[in-house]
Formats: sequence, structure tokens, C-alpha cells
Amino acid sequence: MAARYPFGETVVRLRRGPSPGRDGRGQPIPGTLIETPIKGCVVTPRAETPSVGGDQQQARDTVIVGFTVYDPSRSDWKTTDRVRIRGEECEITGEPGGWGRSPFSGTLGPVQFAADRVTG
Repeated sequence: MAARYPFGETVVRLRRGPSPGRDGRGQPIPGTLIETPIKGCVVTPRAETPSVGGDQQQARDTVIVGFTVYDPSRSDWKTTDRVRIRGEECEITGEPGGWGRSPFSGTLGPVQFAADRVTG
């Protein structure tokens, strides 16, 4: 396990437990929401540069679209999880990935994933 970042922050993993059954129309009932605090993470803003002259570029160079999270505890993040960062609920975008082992020390690096703010 990678060492926690001493000045990192706590993010909360939001994961649904198993479905308790099906409703009257045969649809699965969502399981209980399980909130797991993950301490010592690094959270950085994720920016996107809009295309020059595009609709999104209105006198600005970059647009903040979400966060990148580095989890040194290497928790088993899934694409179906959500995460609460600084009070905002976000969806995990793409596949979370581990950095593997450092070629210098042999220690495992963090798990990194992108998180987008939930709207609507």
C-alpha cells in the first residue's frame, strides 16, 4: 500500500449494496447506500481546453470539468461507484487505474480516477 499523503483530504465512496429484491414491475430495488470515508487522498481539478472558436470558448482558456483523485490506500474503486468530494457528489468517469510499483522503491502507487460533478 502506498503511504497516505500527509496533507491529503478525505473523500467518501458511495456504493450501493446488493439489491433486496424486485419491485412490482420486476425492476431491481436499489440496495442500501454504503458510505466509506477514504482518508489521505489528493484531489486536483481536471480541466479541459475547449476548441478554438467553439461554443464553449467564450473568452476563457480552460474549463474545470471535474476532479482527478489519487487514492494511496488503493481502495477497490468501481465505475459504478460515486464519490463525495468537498461536499459535491460526483460520478466516476472511465476505469480507475493503479499506478503499479515504483521502479525505484518497489512500493505501490495510488489508484487514480476521474470524477465528474453530478448534474440533474
